Amino acid sequence: MKRNPRKVIVEILEEIFENGAYSNIVLKKVAKSQDIDDLDKGLIYRIVYGVVENKIYLDYIIRKLSSVRLKKIDNKVLNILRMSVYQINFMDKIPSFAVVNEAVKITKKYNGRYGAFVNGILRNYLRNMEKTNEIVSKNNMEYLSIKYSYPIWMIELFASKFGENTESLLIGLNEEPKLVLRTNTLKIDRESLIKRLESIGMSVKKSEISSYGIIVDNLGSNNIDETEEYKKGYYYVQDESSMLVAEVLDPKAGEKVLDLCSAPGGKTSHIAQVMNNQGQIEARDVFDHKLDLMNDTFDRLGINIVNCKKEDGTVHNSDYDNYFDKVLVDAPCSGLGIIKRKPEIKYNMTLESVKELSELQYNILLNASKYVKDDGILVFSTCTINDIENINTVNKFLKENSEFELVKIKFDSKEYDNIEMYPHEDNTDGFFICKLKKKKLSLS
Repeated sequence: MKRNPRKVIVEILEEIFENGAYSNIVLKKVAKSQDIDDLDKGLIYRIVYGVVENKIYLDYIIRKLSSVRLKKIDNKVLNILRMSVYQINFMDKIPSFAVVNEAVKITKKYNGRYGAFVNGILRNYLRNMEKTNEIVSKNNMEYLSIKYSYPIWMIELFASKFGENTESLLIGLNEEPKLVLRTNTLKIDRESLIKRLESIGMSVKKSEISSYGIIVDNLGSNNIDETEEYKKGYYYVQDESSMLVAEVLDPKAGEKVLDLCSAPGGKTSHIAQVMNNQGQIEARDVFDHKLDLMNDTFDRLGINIVNCKKEDGTVHNSDYDNYFDKVLVDAPCSGLGIIKRKPEIKYNMTLESVKELSELQYNILLNASKYVKDDGILVFSTCTINDIENINTVNKFLKENSEFELVKIKFDSKEYDNIEMYPHEDNTDGFFICKLKKKKLSLS
């Protein structure tokens, strides 16, 4: 028997908002579920991402309509209201009366005494939609916070960097993310892969940012991780901005490379690919299950030069001192650059967390620097877009470690001190990449 999609949505929203689950991981389970109709899976994806992305705005509307404080409303009932207001406001294919009827029906199954409450709020909303949707705010920060559903501290953090372009950034962060594939050139070239993908009904085009990238405009009837091309290891799902990391690191065949924070292994596998699967790559992470998944990925991609090992990047290992030609620190970060992929980050992160992460990043970077040979390269990258975690961390490191110097990065026919990619400017995930070189000690 197939499950009711709206009941599934309520359960997923509770997992995300109450239990701290990641939307992309929960929805991946939905994609593989046998007891949910394929047409319903698309509806579930759209509503779950829509509600999570617009939670502050939806709650603003519900607060106007409800005489009961949101904290006093049963969690499941509140998620039914969020889901229903989202559908009425953002989805025009479903008649409003059907949304209300379905909401009342599901509410009664969870908690019968809330049926009339939900019915009253939603019918009141239908009668006064235009006025209820109107945002009345004290200032521009509060207005942006409500309209795009970002906490005010995050709006202020973005505004300190992006100024008058802050709203454009918020719009970019809220857009549907692109699906991008990295061609595994160990097995196939990009032109041949494009032809194969088109032959199975996909609509694709070349990335202009990475020579490995393929942008998928339409999957057709395919699931991206179930095609023959996927199983044969012809591609890896990875955003274009993330692909730039291995290209900036520029590892050579036969070199010794350390990826100190390697899970889930996308950049590690790309490094191996750039090295033509020749040399030595040491991949480290702190979670056993992630290392297992990485090994599975490397097997699928035909990579055999990576040695995965559980290790804490903040703990010094003297065996690595001055050993590696290239070291990558793709540091743990707030993830503010990938909010379009994980919108719950908006509600789970705090400014204090951002500051704590910058300290962690510095400690990992400092540790990693000891492992770099003279004349070796150290690359620092994050998928966030604030200076606290990015350039400030690098500047602090350079100030306190004079044996390292900044290396200019050639990109798009220009030279940069670092690469910063933004959703509203580059139509990619937000990303930061910086390249450092260890100076060769003078013998004089």
